[in-house]
Amino acid sequence: MRIYMEADYAAMSKRAANIIAAEVIKKPDCVLGLATGSTPIATYKGLIEKYNNGEISFKEVKSVNLDEYKGLAGTHDQSYRYFMQENLFKHIDIDVANTNVPNGLAEDAEAECANYDALVASLGYADIQLLGLGNNGHIGFNEPDAFFTKETHVVDLTQSTIDANARFFETIDDVPRQALTMGVGCIMAARRGLLIASGEAKADALYKMICGPITPDCPASILQLHPDVVVVGDTASLSKVVEAGVKVMHN
Repeated sequence: MRIYMEADYAAMSKRAANIIAAEVIKKPDCVLGLATGSTPIATYKGLIEKYNNGEISFKEVKSVNLDEYKGLAGTHDQSYRYFMQENLFKHIDIDVANTNVPNGLAEDAEAECANYDALVASLGYADIQLLGLGNNGHIGFNEPDAFFTKETHVVDLTQSTIDANARFFETIDDVPRQALTMGVGCIMAARRGLLIASGEAKADALYKMICGPITPDCPASILQLHPDVVVVGDTASLSKVVEAGVKVMHN
């Protein structure tokens, strides 16, 4: 696991965008695993800037997203399909037919989960999987539990996740209580993992992920077993990791 510590959110996002762009340049038909939430927004802006500058093209790229709220249509302004469209897809030359997000309105959610696993497998899994980190250590919507779930599945969101996501909705009652999420099996099958985290609120989770035991109580801790994971954080998010004496790389 390589850990880069940048000064702030902007610098963290720039490095993350550079890592993803390098993958696209090296392999123009790569499979990008993508994440949502507030953390990757500036990373996506960096990729859009590179596209606008003529540095990269996404014409041959395929993408798979980690998760989607159960019960939200892709046109709902808080769905993750909508998020991806607004924050990345509509600004670049990716073929929307090559972008994949779980269907939150699927009548048979279990079948949708199985189909999504089969789809990701048929693409050969992600060449690089971008990940955010929940305050409770979740990746995707794999919440703390008594065990790791390998397959894409329907998950009941924890109260801490509902509380954290309430800022995106008019009221906390509007936050969906369930989501479809890629399981840790698909995430770990990615050739490379790229986890980004910013701010003091992520310091505990990042410390547990890197320095703590591998446990489903901190789902991100499973990344300790992945052969190629890059963590990009800022000074605040990595403060406890640095205090623990873990080696981090600076510019």
